[in-house]
Order: sequence, then structure tokens, then C-alpha cells
Amino acid sequence: MRSRRTRTAAVAVLLLGPLALAGCTSTTNNTGGTGSPGAASQGTNPLQNPDGTKPGLAPVSSDADRKAGRDLIAQVRTAAAGPKTGYDRDQFGPPWTDNVDGVAMGHNSCGTRDDVLARDGQGIEHKDGSSCVVTGMTIWDPYTGRTVQWNKQQASKIQIDHVMPLSYDWQQGAAQWDKAKRVQIANDPLNLIPADGSQNASKGDSGPAAWLPANTAVHCSYAIRWAQVSLKYQLPVTPADKKTMLALCGG
Repeated sequence: MRSRRTRTAAVAVLLLGPLALAGCTSTTNNTGGTGSPGAASQGTNPLQNPDGTKPGLAPVSSDADRKAGRDLIAQVRTAAAGPKTGYDRDQFGPPWTDNVDGVAMGHNSCGTRDDVLARDGQGIEHKDGSSCVVTGMTIWDPYTGRTVQWNKQQASKIQIDHVMPLSYDWQQGAAQWDKAKRVQIANDPLNLIPADGSQNASKGDSGPAAWLPANTAVHCSYAIRWAQVSLKYQLPVTPADKKTMLALCGG
């Protein structure tokens, strides 16, 4: 079983209300040591995290990185959204299955949700007798810019966001994929960010033109991550979403 590393305008910004994140035995950090939870890392620049295995979604602020972000986004194809006809979450496999090929963290004997929580959290606590099930941690939520103490008794307060929502994927081409590829994108750490539950709920299946995280500091990073997922899976975005993504990185 794999050892765990500790962690984690030109458009309208949706400012949402206060958001929080939400248990049991020994506390370990991602360097393999023990200790009490502290201030969580603000994560990794997405340009330095092309496979999504490093924690979090750090702000991108330098001119050079913003230009690199625009160059990446420029490669994304555009297409109008197709119909939602036939979409069902089950089309993307069992939620958080470990039985997934071709993505980091697949087949490591831990579910995808726990993998991503352990990737981004610090001071990780596990369920008694398990080295997988995360029950408590400290985490920096990039969508709100807040560091939060989370435990499984408040599990719904932190949810795993699909950066490119599965319904969006379906409309942009995943409806024609085989089931195995849909399971990949649903469990690919590149497409997964732990974030406040109310942020995730308010996003729904919206693209960047319709919804953005409340934390404006990560808007360019968020656009870059969208582009990374789009390019990896060769899924187009709508013209409005691409225009917004470029604008978020100064284009």
C-alpha cells in the first residue's frame, strides 16, 4: 500500500457566503511523521503539477506563469455543448472507485476520495485499523482561501470537486467514450480538488464562464487546471468558457 505525502477580470466573480470544511486515532503528516495539525499548505502551482499528484491549487501570480497559463489555455479546442441526454453519474463508474486504470493513485487499495484528501491535507488522521480512510485533517481550501480543521463527522462540509464536471464532460464528448475512459476522468487526481461543500454545490456542472471560486486569487490557477484536464482528455470547452479562462490569466 502506498505511503502518503502530507498535504495539499474580464468575468463576473461569484462571491459566496462563508464556507467551511469538514475522524479518529493517530495523527500523521504527509512526511510520515506524527504531530498535531497546523497551518495547511496552500498547495502547488498547477503548472508544476501536470499529473495532479501534488497537493492543492496554489495561486498563480507571476507574469511569466500567467503567460504560460494563457499559452496552455490557447491550445484548448472549443465546441458548443451537446445535450445532456443519457447522462447519469453511474455512466462514470462507482463513485471514488480504486478500480481504475491509467491514472495516478489507481489500484493502490485506497478509494479515490481518501487518496485526494490525503494528498491535500496535513495532520492526516486515519480510521482505526486503516491506512486509507481519512477521518480528520487540516486543509487549505483553495476555493475559499481558508484553512480549516476537518473531521468525518462533518463529512459533507468538504467535497471533492470535479474541476471539469462529469455532466459537462458528457456534453463535450464523453457520451461517446467507453466506460473505462469515463471512469478515468471521474477518478483522475488531475480533475479533483477538495473544496467547501457549498462551493461545490453552487458550481453544479457550470463552466468558468458561469461559475468561479469565491477566492479570486486562484482564478488563473483554476483556469489552468481546466485546460490541463481538457487537453489530457481531448475534451473541448465552450467558446465562452475558453474566453473566460484566457481572461482569468490576463488574456
